[in-house]
Amino acid sequence: MPEPNSGFDTFYWYQDEILSCIEEDAYGCFLESERMVTDLKRRETADSSGDARKASFTEEEHRRIPLIFKLDVPEQGNYRVTVKIRVSGATNDDWLIFTGRRRLGLLVNHFGQTGSQSKPFAEEQNDNWMEVFHAGLPENSGFEIEHTMTANVCDIIPRGRTTAYGDTTLDVAILSAIPRISELTVEQVDCPTVYIAGDSTVTDQSADYPYASGTSYAGWGQMLPAYLTGGAAVSNHAHSGLTTESFREEGHYAIVEKYIRKGDYCLFQFAHNDQKLNHLKAQGGYRANLERYIQECRQRGAFPILVTPLARNSWKGGDGSYNDLLWEYAEVCKEIGESFHVPVLDLHGRSKAWITQHGREGVRTSFFPDDYTHTNDFGAYRMAGFVADELVRVCKDWPEYQRLAECVTDGFGEWNPPAHIALPVKPAAYEPISNPEGDAQLLADLSEPERIACRADVLDMIIQTVRFFYTNVYNDMFADVIGHEWYAGAVECAWQNGIIDGHLVENGCFYPEKEVTLEEFFSFAVNGYKSRKELPMEEPCVYDEKCSGYALSYVRAAYALGLLDQNGNEDLNRLITRGEAAELCRRMKV
Repeated sequence: MPEPNSGFDTFYWYQDEILSCIEEDAYGCFLESERMVTDLKRRETADSSGDARKASFTEEEHRRIPLIFKLDVPEQGNYRVTVKIRVSGATNDDWLIFTGRRRLGLLVNHFGQTGSQSKPFAEEQNDNWMEVFHAGLPENSGFEIEHTMTANVCDIIPRGRTTAYGDTTLDVAILSAIPRISELTVEQVDCPTVYIAGDSTVTDQSADYPYASGTSYAGWGQMLPAYLTGGAAVSNHAHSGLTTESFREEGHYAIVEKYIRKGDYCLFQFAHNDQKLNHLKAQGGYRANLERYIQECRQRGAFPILVTPLARNSWKGGDGSYNDLLWEYAEVCKEIGESFHVPVLDLHGRSKAWITQHGREGVRTSFFPDDYTHTNDFGAYRMAGFVADELVRVCKDWPEYQRLAECVTDGFGEWNPPAHIALPVKPAAYEPISNPEGDAQLLADLSEPERIACRADVLDMIIQTVRFFYTNVYNDMFADVIGHEWYAGAVECAWQNGIIDGHLVENGCFYPEKEVTLEEFFSFAVNGYKSRKELPMEEPCVYDEKCSGYALSYVRAAYALGLLDQNGNEDLNRLITRGEAAELCRRMKV
Protein backbone atom coordinates (compact mmCIF):
# COMPACT_ATOMS: atom_id res chain seq x y z
CA MET A 1 0.00 0.00 0.00
CA PRO A 2 1.63 3.28 -1.07
CA GLU A 3 -0.05 5.56 1.49
CA PRO A 4 1.38 4.16 4.76
CA ASN A 5 4.76 4.09 3.05
CA SER A 6 6.56 6.60 0.85
CA GLY A 7 3.79 7.18 -1.70
CA PHE A 8 5.56 5.53 -4.65
CA ASP A 9 4.31 2.54 -6.61
CA THR A 10 6.04 0.82 -9.53
CA PHE A 11 4.49 0.41 -12.96
CA TYR A 12 2.92 -3.03 -12.93
CA TRP A 13 5.17 -4.40 -15.67
CA TYR A 14 8.20 -3.84 -13.42
CA GLN A 15 6.82 -6.06 -10.65
CA ASP A 16 9.60 -8.64 -11.08
CA GLU A 17 12.42 -6.16 -11.75
CA ILE A 18 15.10 -5.02 -9.32
CA LEU A 19 15.03 -1.32 -10.08
CA SER A 20 17.44 0.06 -7.51
CA CYS A 21 20.78 -0.77 -5.95
CA ILE A 22 21.74 1.29 -2.91
CA GLU A 23 25.46 1.89 -2.43
CA GLU A 24 27.57 3.45 0.30
CA ASP A 25 30.80 5.35 0.50
CA ALA A 26 32.52 7.63 2.99
CA TYR A 27 29.94 10.37 2.33
CA GLY A 28 26.78 8.36 2.89
CA CYS A 29 24.20 6.20 1.08
CA PHE A 30 23.38 6.82 -2.58
CA LEU A 31 22.12 5.24 -5.77
CA GLU A 32 22.91 6.08 -9.37
CA SER A 33 19.37 6.81 -10.50
CA GLU A 34 20.19 8.22 -13.92
CA ARG A 35 22.38 5.25 -14.84
CA MET A 36 19.77 2.79 -13.59
CA VAL A 37 17.01 4.40 -15.66
CA THR A 38 19.29 4.38 -18.71
CA ASP A 39 20.09 0.70 -18.16
CA LEU A 40 16.38 -0.05 -17.78
CA LYS A 41 15.62 1.60 -21.11
CA ARG A 42 18.49 -0.26 -22.73
CA ARG A 43 17.11 -3.61 -21.56
CA GLU A 44 13.65 -2.69 -22.83
CA THR A 45 14.88 -1.77 -26.29
CA ALA A 46 17.36 -4.63 -26.73
CA ASP A 47 16.28 -7.40 -29.10
CA SER A 48 18.30 -10.47 -30.00
CA SER A 49 17.05 -10.27 -33.59
CA GLY A 50 18.44 -6.78 -33.99
CA ASP A 51 15.02 -5.12 -34.26
CA ALA A 52 14.53 -1.96 -32.25
CA ARG A 53 11.84 -2.03 -29.55
CA LYS A 54 10.12 0.84 -27.84
CA ALA A 55 11.00 1.76 -24.27
CA SER A 56 8.41 2.65 -21.63
CA PHE A 57 9.35 6.31 -21.68
CA THR A 58 11.51 8.84 -23.51
CA GLU A 59 14.58 10.82 -22.48
CA GLU A 60 12.49 13.99 -22.27
CA GLU A 61 10.47 12.54 -19.39
CA HIS A 62 13.45 12.82 -17.05
CA ARG A 63 12.47 9.86 -14.86
CA ARG A 64 14.20 9.13 -11.57
CA ILE A 65 14.37 6.32 -9.02
CA PRO A 66 14.01 7.63 -5.46
CA LEU A 67 16.36 6.92 -2.60
CA ILE A 68 14.02 6.25 0.32
CA PHE A 69 14.79 6.24 4.04
CA LYS A 70 12.25 4.86 6.53
CA LEU A 71 12.39 5.46 10.26
CA ASP A 72 10.33 4.27 13.21
CA VAL A 73 9.16 7.10 15.46
CA PRO A 74 7.80 6.70 19.00
CA GLU A 75 4.33 8.14 18.34
CA GLN A 76 2.13 10.10 16.01
CA GLY A 77 2.95 13.79 15.89
CA ASN A 78 5.15 16.40 14.24
CA TYR A 79 8.86 15.91 13.58
CA ARG A 80 11.68 18.18 12.49
CA VAL A 81 13.69 16.39 9.81
CA THR A 82 17.15 17.64 8.81
CA VAL A 83 18.82 16.09 5.79
CA LYS A 84 22.39 16.59 4.61
CA ILE A 85 23.07 15.81 0.97
CA ARG A 86 26.56 15.81 -0.46
CA VAL A 87 26.90 17.15 -3.99
CA SER A 88 30.02 16.63 -6.08
CA GLY A 89 30.92 17.06 -9.72
CA ALA A 90 29.03 18.90 -12.46
CA THR A 91 25.27 18.79 -12.21
CA ASN A 92 22.30 20.48 -13.82
CA ASP A 93 19.68 18.30 -12.23
CA ASP A 94 16.47 18.81 -10.30
CA TRP A 95 16.51 17.80 -6.65
CA LEU A 96 13.33 16.83 -4.85
CA ILE A 97 12.73 15.68 -1.28
CA PHE A 98 9.40 14.25 -0.18
CA THR A 99 8.46 13.30 3.36
CA GLY A 100 5.74 10.94 4.56
CA ARG A 101 3.09 10.24 1.91
CA ARG A 102 4.96 12.19 -0.79
CA ARG A 103 4.64 15.66 0.66
CA LEU A 104 7.04 18.11 -0.93
CA GLY A 105 9.82 19.21 1.40
CA LEU A 106 12.44 20.58 -1.01
CA LEU A 107 12.63 21.56 -4.66
CA VAL A 108 15.83 22.66 -6.33
CA ASN A 109 15.11 22.95 -10.03
CA HIS A 110 17.49 23.43 -12.91
CA PHE A 111 16.82 27.18 -13.01
CA GLY A 112 18.82 27.44 -9.81
CA GLN A 113 15.92 28.28 -7.51
CA THR A 114 15.44 26.98 -4.01
CA GLY A 115 13.77 27.93 -0.79
CA SER A 116 15.34 29.96 1.99
CA GLN A 117 15.25 27.03 4.41
CA SER A 118 18.32 25.37 2.81
CA LYS A 119 21.90 26.23 3.61
CA PRO A 120 25.16 24.84 2.21
CA PHE A 121 28.11 23.27 3.98
CA ALA A 122 30.93 23.74 1.49
CA GLU A 123 34.47 22.40 1.78
CA GLU A 124 35.54 25.66 0.16
CA GLN A 125 33.24 28.44 1.35
CA ASN A 126 31.19 30.12 -1.36
CA ASP A 127 28.45 32.62 -0.65
CA ASN A 128 26.42 31.69 -3.73
CA TRP A 129 26.22 27.93 -3.38
CA MET A 130 23.64 27.61 -6.17
CA GLU A 131 26.16 28.98 -8.67
CA VAL A 132 28.64 26.37 -7.50
CA PHE A 133 25.95 23.72 -7.58
CA HIS A 134 25.16 24.33 -11.23
CA ALA A 135 28.62 25.29 -12.49
CA GLY A 136 30.10 21.97 -11.39
CA LEU A 137 32.94 21.13 -9.08
CA PRO A 138 36.44 19.70 -9.61
CA GLU A 139 36.79 15.98 -9.09
CA ASN A 140 37.05 14.93 -5.42
CA SER A 141 35.59 18.23 -4.23
CA GLY A 142 32.07 19.03 -3.18
CA PHE A 143 29.75 20.40 -0.55
CA GLU A 144 26.75 19.42 1.47
CA ILE A 145 23.28 20.92 1.33
CA GLU A 146 21.54 20.93 4.70
CA HIS A 147 17.77 21.23 4.59
CA THR A 148 15.25 21.14 7.43
CA MET A 149 11.56 20.21 7.03
CA THR A 150 8.65 19.60 9.36
CA ALA A 151 6.71 16.38 8.78
CA ASN A 152 3.58 14.97 10.35
CA VAL A 153 3.06 11.30 11.21
CA CYS A 154 -0.55 10.24 11.61
CA ASP A 155 -2.89 7.27 11.15
CA ILE A 156 -4.66 6.76 7.83
CA ILE A 157 -7.40 4.76 6.14
CA PRO A 158 -5.65 3.66 2.91
CA ARG A 159 -7.40 3.38 -0.45
CA GLY A 160 -9.62 0.34 -0.63
CA ARG A 161 -9.60 -0.16 3.14
CA THR A 162 -12.33 0.49 5.68
CA THR A 163 -10.39 0.73 8.94
CA ALA A 164 -7.63 3.01 10.18
CA TYR A 165 -4.01 1.86 10.00
CA GLY A 166 -1.79 3.04 12.84
CA ASP A 167 1.29 4.77 11.47
CA THR A 168 4.44 5.41 13.45
CA THR A 169 6.95 5.61 10.61
CA LEU A 170 8.50 8.52 8.78
CA ASP A 171 9.61 8.23 5.14
CA VAL A 172 12.08 10.54 3.40
CA ALA A 173 12.49 10.18 -0.38
CA ILE A 174 15.19 11.97 -2.37
CA LEU A 175 15.17 12.23 -6.16
CA SER A 176 17.96 13.41 -8.45
CA ALA A 177 20.45 11.96 -10.92
CA ILE A 178 22.42 10.53 -7.99
CA PRO A 179 20.36 10.96 -4.80
CA ARG A 180 22.39 10.72 -1.61
CA ILE A 181 21.87 10.98 2.13
CA SER A 182 24.99 11.97 4.08
CA GLU A 183 23.26 12.54 7.39
CA LEU A 184 19.68 12.60 8.66
CA THR A 185 18.40 13.88 12.00
CA VAL A 186 14.83 13.54 13.29
CA GLU A 187 13.46 15.12 16.46
CA GLN A 188 9.92 15.57 17.75
CA VAL A 189 8.67 19.15 17.65
CA ASP A 190 5.72 20.94 19.25
CA CYS A 191 4.02 23.13 16.64
CA PRO A 192 0.50 23.67 15.25
CA THR A 193 -0.80 21.07 12.81
CA VAL A 194 -2.67 22.01 9.66
CA TYR A 195 -5.23 19.23 9.08
CA ILE A 196 -6.75 18.97 5.61
CA ALA A 197 -10.11 17.45 4.69
CA GLY A 198 -11.02 17.04 1.05
CA ASP A 199 -11.22 14.98 -2.12
CA SER A 200 -8.89 13.71 -4.85
CA THR A 201 -7.79 17.22 -5.88
CA VAL A 202 -6.32 17.67 -2.39
CA THR A 203 -5.17 14.21 -1.32
CA ASP A 204 -1.67 12.73 -1.03
CA GLN A 205 -1.56 11.02 -4.42
CA SER A 206 0.88 8.20 -5.14
CA ALA A 207 3.53 8.54 -7.85
CA ASP A 208 4.72 6.01 -10.37
CA TYR A 209 8.21 4.59 -10.02
CA PRO A 210 10.48 5.46 -11.85
CA TYR A 211 9.17 8.94 -11.09
CA ALA A 212 8.39 11.82 -13.42
CA SER A 213 6.64 14.97 -12.18
CA GLY A 214 4.32 15.34 -15.17
CA THR A 215 2.82 11.84 -15.04
CA SER A 216 2.28 11.71 -11.29
CA TYR A 217 -1.13 12.55 -9.89
CA ALA A 218 -0.88 15.07 -7.06
CA GLY A 219 -3.21 16.99 -4.77
CA TRP A 220 -2.40 20.48 -3.60
CA GLY A 221 -2.48 19.30 0.03
CA GLN A 222 0.71 17.28 -0.44
CA MET A 223 2.47 20.31 -1.95
CA LEU A 224 1.40 22.76 0.75
CA PRO A 225 4.35 21.90 3.08
CA ALA A 226 6.63 23.49 0.46
CA TYR A 227 5.06 26.85 1.35
CA LEU A 228 5.20 26.55 5.15
CA THR A 229 8.11 27.02 7.54
CA GLY A 230 8.83 24.71 10.45
CA GLY A 231 6.28 26.64 12.47
CA ALA A 232 3.47 24.38 11.17
CA ALA A 233 3.11 20.81 9.91
CA VAL A 234 0.59 19.40 7.41
CA SER A 235 -1.55 16.35 8.16
CA ASN A 236 -3.51 15.56 4.99
CA HIS A 237 -6.61 13.38 5.38
CA ALA A 238 -8.22 14.11 2.02
CA HIS A 239 -9.04 11.07 -0.14
CA SER A 240 -10.28 10.38 -3.64
CA GLY A 241 -14.04 10.26 -4.11
CA LEU A 242 -14.94 11.84 -0.79
CA THR A 243 -17.78 14.26 -0.14
CA THR A 244 -18.62 16.42 2.86
CA GLU A 245 -20.74 13.43 3.95
CA SER A 246 -18.49 10.42 3.23
CA PHE A 247 -15.46 12.11 4.83
CA ARG A 248 -17.30 11.62 8.10
CA GLU A 249 -19.12 8.34 7.32
CA GLU A 250 -16.00 6.47 6.17
CA GLY A 251 -14.02 7.32 9.30
CA HIS A 252 -11.53 9.89 8.02
CA TYR A 253 -12.92 12.67 10.17
CA ALA A 254 -12.69 10.42 13.23
CA ILE A 255 -8.90 10.37 12.79
CA VAL A 256 -8.82 14.16 12.65
CA GLU A 257 -11.02 14.35 15.76
CA LYS A 258 -8.69 11.97 17.58
CA TYR A 259 -5.53 14.02 17.03
CA ILE A 260 -6.57 17.65 16.50
CA ARG A 261 -5.63 19.92 19.39
CA LYS A 262 -6.34 23.41 20.61
CA GLY A 263 -4.54 25.89 18.36
CA ASP A 264 -4.45 23.58 15.34
CA TYR A 265 -6.05 24.45 12.00
CA CYS A 266 -8.33 22.47 9.69
CA LEU A 267 -8.81 23.26 5.98
CA PHE A 268 -11.93 21.94 4.23
CA GLN A 269 -12.18 21.68 0.43
CA PHE A 270 -15.02 19.65 -1.07
CA ALA A 271 -17.54 19.91 -3.95
CA HIS A 272 -16.16 17.83 -6.84
CA ASN A 273 -18.05 14.77 -5.63
CA ASP A 274 -20.81 16.51 -3.68
CA GLN A 275 -22.20 17.96 -6.91
CA LYS A 276 -22.77 14.45 -8.27
CA LEU A 277 -25.32 13.71 -5.51
CA ASN A 278 -28.71 15.32 -5.38
CA HIS A 279 -28.87 15.47 -1.57
CA LEU A 280 -25.51 17.29 -1.41
CA LYS A 281 -26.53 20.32 -3.43
CA ALA A 282 -24.62 23.51 -2.70
CA GLN A 283 -27.46 25.03 -0.69
CA GLY A 284 -28.46 21.68 0.78
CA GLY A 285 -26.37 18.94 2.35
CA TYR A 286 -23.09 20.56 1.28
CA ARG A 287 -23.78 23.74 3.24
CA ALA A 288 -25.14 21.88 6.27
CA ASN A 289 -22.15 19.55 6.47
CA LEU A 290 -19.58 22.36 6.25
CA GLU A 291 -21.40 24.34 8.94
CA ARG A 292 -21.33 21.31 11.23
CA TYR A 293 -17.57 20.82 10.69
CA ILE A 294 -16.96 24.46 11.57
CA GLN A 295 -18.87 24.21 14.84
CA GLU A 296 -17.15 20.96 15.83
CA CYS A 297 -13.66 22.34 15.11
CA ARG A 298 -14.33 25.34 17.30
CA GLN A 299 -15.59 23.14 20.11
CA ARG A 300 -12.13 21.52 20.18
CA GLY A 301 -10.35 24.86 20.18
CA ALA A 302 -9.16 24.43 16.59
CA PHE A 303 -9.51 27.01 13.82
CA PRO A 304 -11.54 26.02 10.72
CA ILE A 305 -10.77 27.41 7.24
CA LEU A 306 -12.86 26.90 4.11
CA VAL A 307 -11.23 26.49 0.70
CA THR A 308 -13.35 26.95 -2.41
CA PRO A 309 -13.03 24.00 -4.84
CA LEU A 310 -10.20 23.87 -7.34
CA ALA A 311 -11.49 24.74 -10.82
CA ARG A 312 -11.54 22.12 -13.58
CA ASN A 313 -9.95 22.59 -16.99
CA SER A 314 -13.44 22.27 -18.45
CA TRP A 315 -14.78 24.01 -21.55
CA LYS A 316 -18.03 23.91 -23.51
CA GLY A 317 -17.91 22.02 -26.78
CA GLY A 318 -20.44 24.25 -28.53
CA ASP A 319 -19.00 27.76 -28.22
CA GLY A 320 -15.65 26.99 -26.56
CA SER A 321 -16.39 29.12 -23.48
CA TYR A 322 -15.19 28.13 -20.01
CA ASN A 323 -17.68 25.87 -18.24
CA ASP A 324 -17.76 26.57 -14.52
CA LEU A 325 -19.87 23.88 -12.86
CA LEU A 326 -18.48 24.58 -9.38
CA TRP A 327 -19.29 28.27 -9.02
CA GLU A 328 -22.34 27.68 -6.82
CA TYR A 329 -20.30 25.64 -4.34
CA ALA A 330 -17.62 28.33 -4.24
CA GLU A 331 -20.27 30.96 -3.53
CA VAL A 332 -21.75 28.89 -0.69
CA CYS A 333 -18.31 28.71 0.94
CA LYS A 334 -18.11 32.49 0.84
CA GLU A 335 -21.62 32.83 2.28
CA ILE A 336 -20.75 30.45 5.14
CA GLY A 337 -17.56 32.38 5.76
CA GLU A 338 -19.47 35.60 6.23
CA SER A 339 -22.21 34.17 8.42
CA PHE A 340 -19.90 32.04 10.60
CA HIS A 341 -16.95 34.47 10.56
CA VAL A 342 -14.58 31.90 9.07
CA PRO A 343 -11.69 32.60 6.65
CA VAL A 344 -12.37 31.47 3.07
CA LEU A 345 -9.46 30.83 0.70
CA ASP A 346 -10.73 31.40 -2.83
CA LEU A 347 -8.80 28.66 -4.63
CA HIS A 348 -11.66 28.39 -7.11
CA GLY A 349 -11.32 31.99 -8.16
CA ARG A 350 -7.52 31.86 -8.35
CA SER A 351 -7.38 28.61 -10.31
CA LYS A 352 -10.22 29.62 -12.65
CA ALA A 353 -8.49 32.92 -13.45
CA TRP A 354 -5.25 31.07 -14.21
CA ILE A 355 -7.01 28.48 -16.40
CA THR A 356 -9.01 31.03 -18.38
CA GLN A 357 -5.97 33.28 -18.81
CA HIS A 358 -3.82 30.51 -20.31
CA GLY A 359 -6.59 28.52 -22.01
CA ARG A 360 -7.35 24.83 -22.22
CA GLU A 361 -4.13 23.93 -24.03
CA GLY A 362 -1.97 26.34 -22.06
CA VAL A 363 -2.66 24.59 -18.74
CA ARG A 364 -2.88 21.03 -20.06
CA THR A 365 0.62 20.03 -18.91
CA SER A 366 -0.21 21.03 -15.33
CA PHE A 367 -2.92 18.37 -15.22
CA PHE A 368 -2.35 14.63 -15.33
CA PRO A 369 -2.28 13.55 -19.01
CA ASP A 370 -5.80 13.40 -20.49
CA ASP A 371 -7.32 14.44 -17.18
CA TYR A 372 -9.18 17.71 -16.69
CA THR A 373 -9.79 17.70 -12.96
CA HIS A 374 -6.68 16.24 -11.34
CA THR A 375 -3.35 18.01 -11.39
CA ASN A 376 0.09 16.48 -11.70
CA ASP A 377 2.99 17.55 -9.46
CA PHE A 378 3.57 20.76 -11.43
CA GLY A 379 -0.08 21.78 -11.21
CA ALA A 380 -0.51 20.78 -7.57
CA TYR A 381 2.54 22.85 -6.63
CA ARG A 382 1.00 25.86 -8.38
CA MET A 383 -2.38 25.30 -6.68
CA ALA A 384 -0.69 25.01 -3.28
CA GLY A 385 0.97 28.34 -4.07
CA PHE A 386 -2.46 29.88 -4.63
CA VAL A 387 -3.62 28.46 -1.28
CA ALA A 388 -0.52 29.86 0.42
CA ASP A 389 -1.12 33.31 -1.11
CA GLU A 390 -4.71 33.18 0.08
CA LEU A 391 -3.62 32.21 3.59
CA VAL A 392 -1.59 35.39 3.81
CA ARG A 393 -4.17 37.60 2.10
CA VAL A 394 -7.14 36.37 4.13
CA CYS A 395 -5.67 35.35 7.49
CA LYS A 396 -3.04 38.00 8.24
CA ASP A 397 -5.62 40.32 9.82
CA TRP A 398 -7.43 37.64 11.87
CA PRO A 399 -5.76 37.45 15.33
CA GLU A 400 -6.40 33.71 15.81
CA TYR A 401 -5.07 32.93 12.32
CA GLN A 402 -2.03 35.25 12.22
CA ARG A 403 0.33 32.56 13.46
CA LEU A 404 -0.44 30.38 10.45
CA ALA A 405 -0.18 33.32 8.02
CA GLU A 406 3.26 34.10 9.43
CA CYS A 407 4.40 30.53 8.63
CA VAL A 408 3.78 30.99 4.89
CA THR A 409 6.80 31.33 2.59
CA ASP A 410 7.23 31.89 -1.14
CA GLY A 411 7.94 28.21 -1.66
CA PHE A 412 10.82 27.14 -3.85
CA GLY A 413 10.31 29.40 -6.86
CA GLU A 414 8.78 28.59 -10.22
CA TRP A 415 8.34 24.96 -11.22
CA ASN A 416 7.05 24.91 -14.76
CA PRO A 417 6.14 21.80 -16.77
CA PRO A 418 7.73 20.93 -20.12
CA ALA A 419 5.87 21.58 -23.36
CA HIS A 420 4.89 17.94 -23.76
CA ILE A 421 4.11 15.18 -21.27
CA ALA A 422 3.42 11.59 -22.30
CA LEU A 423 2.26 8.62 -20.30
CA PRO A 424 4.63 5.63 -20.36
CA VAL A 425 3.53 2.61 -22.33
CA LYS A 426 4.19 -1.03 -21.62
CA PRO A 427 7.02 -2.06 -23.99
CA ALA A 428 7.09 -5.31 -25.95
CA ALA A 429 9.70 -6.68 -23.56
CA TYR A 430 7.03 -6.90 -20.85
CA GLU A 431 4.11 -8.00 -23.00
CA PRO A 432 3.56 -11.30 -21.07
CA ILE A 433 2.99 -9.36 -17.82
CA SER A 434 -0.68 -8.51 -17.36
CA ASN A 435 -2.11 -5.64 -15.40
CA PRO A 436 -3.37 -7.03 -12.06
CA GLU A 437 -6.11 -4.38 -12.10
CA GLY A 438 -7.07 -5.29 -15.65
CA ASP A 439 -6.46 -3.39 -18.86
CA ALA A 440 -9.80 -1.64 -18.98
CA GLN A 441 -11.13 -0.80 -22.42
CA LEU A 442 -13.40 2.18 -22.87
CA LEU A 443 -17.08 1.10 -22.93
CA ALA A 444 -16.03 -2.51 -22.40
CA ASP A 445 -19.27 -3.30 -20.58
CA LEU A 446 -21.49 -2.15 -23.46
CA SER A 447 -24.61 -4.27 -23.86
CA GLU A 448 -26.58 -4.96 -27.05
CA PRO A 449 -23.88 -3.76 -29.47
CA GLU A 450 -26.00 -4.75 -32.50
CA ARG A 451 -28.97 -2.57 -31.54
CA ILE A 452 -29.41 0.75 -33.35
CA ALA A 453 -28.21 3.56 -31.09
CA CYS A 454 -30.54 6.30 -29.94
CA ARG A 455 -29.53 9.83 -28.93
CA ALA A 456 -29.58 9.00 -25.23
CA ASP A 457 -27.30 5.99 -25.86
CA VAL A 458 -24.79 8.15 -27.72
CA LEU A 459 -24.77 10.91 -25.10
CA ASP A 460 -24.11 8.31 -22.42
CA MET A 461 -21.12 7.01 -24.41
CA ILE A 462 -19.73 10.47 -25.18
CA ILE A 463 -19.92 11.49 -21.52
CA GLN A 464 -17.94 8.41 -20.53
CA THR A 465 -15.43 9.03 -23.33
CA VAL A 466 -14.65 12.61 -22.33
CA ARG A 467 -14.93 11.75 -18.61
CA PHE A 468 -17.75 14.01 -17.57
CA PHE A 469 -20.19 12.94 -14.87
CA TYR A 470 -23.95 12.76 -14.90
CA THR A 471 -25.74 15.78 -13.52
CA ASN A 472 -28.48 14.90 -11.07
CA VAL A 473 -30.06 18.34 -10.91
CA TYR A 474 -32.34 18.67 -13.92
CA ASN A 475 -33.22 22.20 -15.07
CA ASP A 476 -36.03 21.45 -17.56
CA MET A 477 -34.03 22.29 -20.66
CA PHE A 478 -36.25 20.11 -22.84
CA ALA A 479 -40.00 19.59 -22.72
CA ASP A 480 -39.68 15.85 -23.36
CA VAL A 481 -37.15 15.11 -20.59
CA ILE A 482 -38.90 15.28 -17.24
CA GLY A 483 -36.01 14.24 -15.00
CA HIS A 484 -36.78 10.74 -13.77
CA GLU A 485 -35.66 8.93 -16.95
CA TRP A 486 -32.47 6.87 -16.92
CA TYR A 487 -30.92 9.29 -19.36
CA ALA A 488 -31.99 12.58 -17.72
CA GLY A 489 -28.63 13.13 -16.03
CA ALA A 490 -26.76 12.40 -19.26
CA VAL A 491 -28.91 14.83 -21.25
CA GLU A 492 -28.44 17.55 -18.64
CA CYS A 493 -24.68 16.98 -18.53
CA ALA A 494 -24.47 17.08 -22.33
CA TRP A 495 -26.49 20.31 -22.47
CA GLN A 496 -24.40 22.01 -19.78
CA ASN A 497 -21.18 21.09 -21.57
CA GLY A 498 -22.28 22.23 -25.01
CA ILE A 499 -22.47 18.77 -26.58
CA ILE A 500 -26.00 19.10 -28.02
CA ASP A 501 -26.23 21.19 -31.19
CA GLY A 502 -29.26 23.45 -31.30
CA HIS A 503 -30.23 22.12 -34.75
CA LEU A 504 -31.19 18.83 -33.10
CA VAL A 505 -33.77 20.52 -30.85
CA GLU A 506 -37.26 20.97 -32.28
CA ASN A 507 -40.05 22.87 -30.56
CA GLY A 508 -38.24 22.63 -27.25
CA CYS A 509 -37.91 18.84 -27.53
CA PHE A 510 -34.74 16.78 -27.81
CA TYR A 511 -36.23 13.36 -28.64
CA PRO A 512 -33.65 11.37 -26.66
CA GLU A 513 -34.92 8.01 -27.90
CA LYS A 514 -34.68 8.94 -31.57
CA GLU A 515 -32.33 6.68 -33.56
CA VAL A 516 -29.03 8.31 -34.53
CA THR A 517 -27.51 8.76 -37.96
CA LEU A 518 -23.76 8.79 -38.48
CA GLU A 519 -23.92 12.54 -39.15
CA GLU A 520 -25.76 13.21 -35.91
CA PHE A 521 -23.30 11.05 -34.00
CA PHE A 522 -20.43 13.23 -35.22
CA SER A 523 -22.18 16.38 -33.96
CA PHE A 524 -22.25 14.92 -30.44
CA ALA A 525 -18.78 13.40 -30.68
CA VAL A 526 -17.00 16.46 -32.05
CA ASN A 527 -18.58 18.78 -29.47
CA GLY A 528 -17.49 16.35 -26.77
CA TYR A 529 -13.98 16.26 -28.21
CA LYS A 530 -13.88 20.08 -28.38
CA SER A 531 -14.67 20.29 -24.68
CA ARG A 532 -11.42 18.48 -23.97
CA LYS A 533 -9.02 18.97 -26.87
CA GLU A 534 -8.32 21.42 -29.65
CA LEU A 535 -9.65 20.36 -33.06
CA PRO A 536 -7.43 20.20 -36.15
CA MET A 537 -7.68 23.22 -38.43
CA GLU A 538 -10.90 22.99 -40.43
CA GLU A 539 -10.39 22.18 -44.09
CA PRO A 540 -12.70 21.04 -46.93
CA CYS A 541 -13.06 17.28 -47.31
CA VAL A 542 -14.66 14.74 -49.63
CA TYR A 543 -17.87 14.72 -47.58
CA ASP A 544 -18.69 18.43 -47.95
CA GLU A 545 -21.44 17.80 -50.50
CA LYS A 546 -22.88 14.84 -48.60
CA CYS A 547 -23.73 16.39 -45.25
CA SER A 548 -26.31 18.81 -43.87
CA GLY A 549 -25.37 22.45 -43.56
CA TYR A 550 -25.33 22.48 -39.77
CA ALA A 551 -23.10 19.39 -39.72
CA LEU A 552 -20.40 20.62 -42.14
CA SER A 553 -17.85 21.58 -39.48
CA TYR A 554 -18.55 18.40 -37.50
CA VAL A 555 -18.04 16.16 -40.51
CA ARG A 556 -14.85 17.96 -41.48
CA ALA A 557 -13.53 17.53 -37.96
CA ALA A 558 -14.47 13.83 -37.89
CA TYR A 559 -12.66 13.38 -41.20
CA ALA A 560 -9.54 15.15 -39.88
CA LEU A 561 -9.60 13.00 -36.73
CA GLY A 562 -9.69 9.81 -38.83
CA LEU A 563 -13.21 8.83 -37.80
CA LEU A 564 -14.46 8.73 -41.40
CA ASP A 565 -13.39 6.67 -44.37
CA GLN A 566 -10.81 8.83 -46.14
CA ASN A 567 -12.10 7.90 -49.62
CA GLY A 568 -15.56 9.35 -49.06
CA ASN A 569 -17.40 6.04 -49.06
CA GLU A 570 -19.40 6.49 -45.85
CA ASP A 571 -23.16 7.12 -45.90
CA LEU A 572 -23.68 9.93 -43.39
CA ASN A 573 -27.45 9.36 -43.26
CA ARG A 574 -27.34 5.72 -42.25
CA LEU A 575 -28.30 4.67 -38.73
CA ILE A 576 -25.44 3.37 -36.58
CA THR A 577 -25.41 0.61 -34.01
CA ARG A 578 -24.38 0.93 -30.37
CA GLY A 579 -21.29 -1.14 -31.12
CA GLU A 580 -20.25 1.17 -33.97
CA ALA A 581 -20.77 4.22 -31.77
CA ALA A 582 -18.61 2.69 -29.03
CA GLU A 583 -15.80 1.91 -31.47
CA LEU A 584 -15.85 5.47 -32.82
CA CYS A 585 -15.64 6.75 -29.25
CA ARG A 586 -12.54 4.63 -28.67
CA ARG A 587 -10.95 5.97 -31.85
CA MET A 588 -11.44 9.55 -30.66
CA LYS A 589 -8.63 9.04 -28.11
CA VAL A 590 -9.66 11.91 -25.86
